[in-house]
Amino acid sequence: MKPIRIALTKGRLEEHSIELFERLGYDCRAVREKGRRLILPIAGTNLEVVLAKAADVVTYVENGVCDLGVVGKDTIMEHGGTFYEVADLGFGKCRFALAAPKGKDFYAGYQTKRIASKYVRVAHSFFEKKNMDVDIVKIEGSVELAPILGLSDGIVDIVETGTTLRENGLEVVETLAQVSARLIVNIASLKLRKAEIEPLLTQIEGYLKENQP
Repeated sequence: MKPIRIALTKGRLEEHSIELFERLGYDCRAVREKGRRLILPIAGTNLEVVLAKAADVVTYVENGVCDLGVVGKDTIMEHGGTFYEVADLGFGKCRFALAAPKGKDFYAGYQTKRIASKYVRVAHSFFEKKNMDVDIVKIEGSVELAPILGLSDGIVDIVETGTTLRENGLEVVETLAQVSARLIVNIASLKLRKAEIEPLLTQIEGYLKENQP
């Protein structure tokens, strides 16, 4: 029988995802002892874990090579995609924020603001809703550098504690959206493999109801 494949975002969300499955009673030793392998079985089940970068989790689920995925809402907002977003898993919490040099009024003046961000789509959408014209510069690394170097007036980025912002002389101007890990499902998989997938979804939803405030 073809396994049910679950794509997990590598890194921080991977650890939380494995913990969730272990709390549900699944044996995730093979996933924890993965070595360099990227496709791993969950012992005693028809489930298979695929470890991937966040944007690739969305791509794999959308294209049906994975049936389910765990990915941050930030990636969903930036990349979009056609799939069902079925649950907020409650971990990986952070927020999208607009930040600017401390003590400066970001919205003052009439010149077009320049924004640095890895999340170009999210930034565009935010400023469109404000009817503000901005120039957005895509930065792949540490976006906090852009205002310091004079490349931008502000940044749009993921913020957890705000420590990195403060250490670089920046402060949050406005929160765009709250972010956390989400469970996504391929549309065709949910129809064609409903009998196999629905019990897992019910189990996860039941656990979340019992264990989240």
